[in-house]
Amino acid sequence: MQSCLKLVDCVIEVHDARISFTAQGRNPLFQETLGLKPHLLVLNKMDLADLTEQQKIMQHLEGEGLKNVIFTNCVKDENVKQVIPVVTELIGSSCRYHRGENLEYCIMVIGVPNVGKSSLINSLRRQHLRKGKAARVGGEPGITRAVMSRIQVCEQPLVFLLDTPGVLAPRIESVETGLKLALRVLPRGWGALWGPPSRGICT
Repeated sequence: MQSCLKLVDCVIEVHDARISFTAQGRNPLFQETLGLKPHLLVLNKMDLADLTEQQKIMQHLEGEGLKNVIFTNCVKDENVKQVIPVVTELIGSSCRYHRGENLEYCIMVIGVPNVGKSSLINSLRRQHLRKGKAARVGGEPGITRAVMSRIQVCEQPLVFLLDTPGVLAPRIESVETGLKLALRVLPRGWGALWGPPSRGICT
C-alpha cells in the first residue's frame, strides 16, 4: 500500500458510520500512510446509523482535522455522486508533484475490513459509468486480499481507483469498539449469535 502512494493523487478512507470515531475506531496507521496526500473520509452505511447528532459528529471530526467528510449508503447509492466532485476539487487545490502532467486521477481506497470499500467502487461505477461490479464484495472480510489493478470509475474527469485489503489497528484499547469491529469482520451468519450491532454512534 505504501509503495503505491507515489502513484496516487488522493486517498479515500471508508469508515463504518456506526463505529466510534475515536482513534480506536479508525486505524491510526492510516495517518502515517496518508502523508501529504489529499484525504476524503467517507462514512458509509449511514442508513444503519443514528444520525440525529450528525452536526456534533462533523464538529468532532473537524476538530480532529478531518474537514472533508461525506455520509453515504453505497447499497442505494445515496450521496455517492458527491465523491468525485469533492475529490476533483481536493486534487485541483493540491500539488501533484511528478503527476502534474497526468490528465487522469488515481485514488486509493483504504479502511478497516468490511466497511464497504469495494461497495463504494461499484457504486461509483454505477453512478458515472452505468456499469456493474468491478470489485468483489461480501459479508466476509478478506474478499480484497491485495492492492488490485486500477479500476475506472469515471470518464469526465478520467478517474481510476485502487481497492485495498482492510487493515485493522494492531491494538484496540476500547472493548466496545473492539466488539463492534468484531461484528463487522465475523463470517456471515456469526453475528446472529451476538445480536444486532448498536445503531448508535459513539464519539
